[in-house]
Amino acid sequence: MGMETVAQIFGLCGMTMNVLSYQRKEQREIIFMQLIGSLFFAVNFFMIGAFVGALLNVVGMLRAVAYWQRERFHAQKIQWVFGLGIAYIAIYILSFTVFGTEPTAKNLSVEILPVIGMIITTVSFYLGRARAVRFLGGIINSPLWLTYNIVNFTLGGIISESVSLVSIVLGIIRYDVKKKEKPNEKAEP
Repeated sequence: MGMETVAQIFGLCGMTMNVLSYQRKEQREIIFMQLIGSLFFAVNFFMIGAFVGALLNVVGMLRAVAYWQRERFHAQKIQWVFGLGIAYIAIYILSFTVFGTEPTAKNLSVEILPVIGMIITTVSFYLGRARAVRFLGGIINSPLWLTYNIVNFTLGGIISESVSLVSIVLGIIRYDVKKKEKPNEKAEP
């Protein structure tokens, strides 16, 4: 089995965790499953040489731990959003200075997409609601990563974001739309 195949297998494992995460009811469950998915995707991206994606997923793992253990790490503080946002932007800059990505118009455009996605997902985690994760972290984030994955051809990433979009819509229907249709139920915290 070649390295490319192994890299794609890691991507497919990451895909499985991310797709299943949107079917979880609680925000903590979504974040935990995405933590595991980020681990697989970090390895996948490193193996294919997509360093921005790899490093964003490493920072994404740290973000997931912080928001999964929100009280322990005081992740309810806005400083987390700003600190992680700075880390994501630094990774973008490093891709052109340290990792040698040529700063063409295409590269500048493609490499910024997952950075924007990570910032938006961080805001959704900060908000502390599963609904925010599905809407902001899913509906906005997934198309950005999908484009990045297509350009870098990571099969697991492409399938993950495509299927995640369907999973997100189903999660929204199950937990957000149907819940609104039942006026006697308590609103999500």
